[in-house]
Amino acid sequence: MDAPLMRFDKTRKILELARALASSATGMTLDEMCRVTGCSRRTVERMRDTIRDVFPQMEEIQDHPTKRFHIPKGLDGFFQDPTTDELSDLGVAIATLRDAGATARAQSLGSLATKIRAAMRQGRRRTAETDVEALLRAERIAVQAGPRPTEDPVVLTVLRQALLGMKMLHFTYYGGSKPGASRKVVPYGIIFGRMNYLIGADAGATKPKHWRLDRVDNLEALDEAAAPPDDFDLAAFANTAFAYFEGPQENVVLHVLPGGMDDFKNYRFHASQTVEDHPEGGVIVRFRASGMLELAWHLFTWGNKIEIVEPVSLRQQMITELRVALAHHEEPLRFSYTVNAKAS
Repeated sequence: MDAPLMRFDKTRKILELARALASSATGMTLDEMCRVTGCSRRTVERMRDTIRDVFPQMEEIQDHPTKRFHIPKGLDGFFQDPTTDELSDLGVAIATLRDAGATARAQSLGSLATKIRAAMRQGRRRTAETDVEALLRAERIAVQAGPRPTEDPVVLTVLRQALLGMKMLHFTYYGGSKPGASRKVVPYGIIFGRMNYLIGADAGATKPKHWRLDRVDNLEALDEAAAPPDDFDLAAFANTAFAYFEGPQENVVLHVLPGGMDDFKNYRFHASQTVEDHPEGGVIVRFRASGMLELAWHLFTWGNKIEIVEPVSLRQQMITELRVALAHHEEPLRFSYTVNAKAS
């Protein structure tokens, strides 16, 4: 790296560390500063000393057996103004959520973007808005085919209040084995994705279930204490199924054939997957998950680039689904259609 670039990178890291020290409520240890900056302890000590020269109000807090460092009252606007890239990425995230049907979160982030701009210095705000507008016209994340999760801001507000207040939920659920039934549920968390789900357990039970938010109606938080078990981990729970379908956990083994390696090199089937080379080419992918039907649907998109090794039931499920689809499309059309072709 050229000397000027090295100096620029060092300055950038010092400013980023100063922001981190100002935004931390409890202060940061030297080890935490190392993790934030990616620098060695000795380098971080020099950076801390430089920051203390610029911000003499930096506090040193005793937290035996170590120390924490903190810049109280934050930094002034010159240091805190967001960059053009940061504002542009926020704008792209808002547009992506809106296009995907996640209107509630798009509105929330849009409100955040407005507050950020309002806090910026006027001259900097005018310059940034011009640049951000140009970038937003040139950047957009493609929206993939598939379900568009609906988001009701009122529903999300009630769910979040119940989660924070540890309150029981009551709603009518138009899904499951008894559509339209009244439910009392202990909320555990929310999972956003192609479909949005409340994760919770029936009152009196502890086993978590998925509740599709678009099938929840008449939602209310009751004045009744309810909280997930202390050992419940939402991230770990989200990774048990291949996608969203519940079912027994199974060991899955897939052979990505040599012809599929270009597609697989930047791909992940599951958070728990392990990958090993196959002696005859390609790789073996192993993971444990539920949701075999949805996994079979997904593996169809890989065509002849992948083989299902285990479980045998998944391989049979794939064969069954393919036969059903083939039989359906080999039948004559059930209705007559008129296709208007444009003249060439």
